[in-house]
Amino acid sequence: MLLNQINSPKDLKRLSSIQLESLAEEIRQFLIDNLSRTGGHLAPNLGVVELTLAMHYLYDSPKDKFIFDVGHQSYVHKLLTGRKDQFDTLRKYKGMCGFVKRSESEHDVWEAGHSSTSLSAAMGMAIARDFKGETNKVIAVIGDGALTGGMALEALNHIGHEKKNLIVVLNDNEMSIAPNVGAIHNYLCKIRSDKTYLKAKEEIEHLLKKIPAIGGTLAKTAERVKDSLKYMVVSGVLFEELGLTYMGPIDGHNLPKLLETFKQAEKVNGPVLIHVLTVKGKGYSPAEADSQSWHGGGPYKIESGQFVKAVGPPMYTEVFSQALIELAEQDKRIVAVTPAMPSGSGLLKFAKLFPDRMIDVGIAEQHAATLCASLAMEGLKPVFAVYSTFLQRAYDQVVHDICRQNANVIFAIDRAGFVGADGETHQGVYDMAFLRSIPNMVIMMPKNENELRHMMKTAVDYEDGPIAVRYPRLNGVGVDMEPVMKPIPIGSWEVVRDGEGFAVLAMGPLLQLAEEAAEQLKSEGVQLRVINARFIKPVDEDMLLKLYKDGCSVLTLEEGTEIGGFGSAVLEFYAARNIYGMKVKVIGVPDYFVEHGSVKEQRQETGITVERIVTEVKALMTRKRQRA
Repeated sequence: MLLNQINSPKDLKRLSSIQLESLAEEIRQFLIDNLSRTGGHLAPNLGVVELTLAMHYLYDSPKDKFIFDVGHQSYVHKLLTGRKDQFDTLRKYKGMCGFVKRSESEHDVWEAGHSSTSLSAAMGMAIARDFKGETNKVIAVIGDGALTGGMALEALNHIGHEKKNLIVVLNDNEMSIAPNVGAIHNYLCKIRSDKTYLKAKEEIEHLLKKIPAIGGTLAKTAERVKDSLKYMVVSGVLFEELGLTYMGPIDGHNLPKLLETFKQAEKVNGPVLIHVLTVKGKGYSPAEADSQSWHGGGPYKIESGQFVKAVGPPMYTEVFSQALIELAEQDKRIVAVTPAMPSGSGLLKFAKLFPDRMIDVGIAEQHAATLCASLAMEGLKPVFAVYSTFLQRAYDQVVHDICRQNANVIFAIDRAGFVGADGETHQGVYDMAFLRSIPNMVIMMPKNENELRHMMKTAVDYEDGPIAVRYPRLNGVGVDMEPVMKPIPIGSWEVVRDGEGFAVLAMGPLLQLAEEAAEQLKSEGVQLRVINARFIKPVDEDMLLKLYKDGCSVLTLEEGTEIGGFGSAVLEFYAARNIYGMKVKVIGVPDYFVEHGSVKEQRQETGITVERIVTEVKALMTRKRQRA
């Protein structure tokens, strides 16, 4: 096998073009086989096999900089840079990351789990290169979905203005995670499908090649003819107008054509955009047929194309989806908004039932947030369905446009807490800290799937400003669902287990850990009070005061940052009232980025465990005895 001979990009350069094509097929089979066991982002990587091969064949990584917009399309890059033997550890605890990781290899020069950052990074590297007097190449690979992100357009504007030498590869597969939407998508569709332009372009190029020794004025005239052709048949020629030399569209699975186009791009002075057409999931029919489902997933059976799924209660995302549908049937004001995540956020069924009330803005979280504010102020009930990690991208809009104007926006924050295999770029552990500091915001999290339904009803009934429901990337706990959803009093907590002397304030799935710890301590004669702290903001002030009056020491438990999170809110409450004798211990996510692995392993690493709760309660008991 050729793949067994490739341990670094240098080994590629000994291969012929025919061998490169054989290697491409071996790589596809390797990915299909290995990811069937580990899971991962199969479809995006099957689509960039030839493209990644061409880049490593022509350029010299890491001297030449490859920047992948969203690092989950880097599996082929990892294979070609000496990490083939690590693929059985992909996305596992202490194993190979599913994204580009600087600490993993010198060939990984830029990390990204969020889209639309590659062009800004490429521009920075090109400026730094010129500043240092170096000559290396800078190549950014960005998808047509990521190109809808405002940050990418800001970078394009700067690249076209500065005229630095760099290559932008537009990997156009008509998909992000979901099918792309918007005017830019439609513009690219026109370029892809305009047969008149493509045929005329080929004929002009063929004719020019027949003219011997084109030079000087004639060569310039020929280029002007080609440029005029673009303007004549493709309206706008967006990228040329922005100052980039446009090349394409070309077949991204045609290795000879890719190599030829990259070589042509090297002759151009200034920024070049190479428009590459690829098929997401190329070479594996189930992934080609449904690239949305195969964007990223768990293990699967190769022959049938069926994912291996654990049987159990529904995921919180599914429960949210069904609750939203039921509420939308009753309230015609409800509109769902998502930034290119209709599948991941559980909105596909909603979209089928209410197509006029479903808005997918593409990868544009900032726009989505401000859009929601405007919808709310015009009397609608926008539900902004977004992953916790992606909500970070819209922070200014949440502050300035939603909370400052007290717009009645509902945030459905999925993937709250640890997310497992996607790791540090996707952990939903910061939203409590960055949201609770904003005036007018209400934040809640359910203890189980039934309470999530009631919280959705609470959010829809709430009319006084923005309100957020956060829920994890987990299956529910398997409780019975009440058919009628009822609102929960804002700011109210719930005692789920009574006790004396010590209390655990826990929220969401961590309530189960608190109850397990209470069972263990019961055998030692300790009656631990367990409280469902379902509102992060506002906190239940009456219950916090009662804990003080009852002489309870308090332990807070959260899958969020210890700095600025829920535990901080409890400490602030007591400090603001000069209640300095209150013993409060905070258990949460320490001040570092938690890497990939299972949720259980991530909790174990950070000390969010039953054993830690028991240990901390015993330590509080010891201190009480010493004071007595």
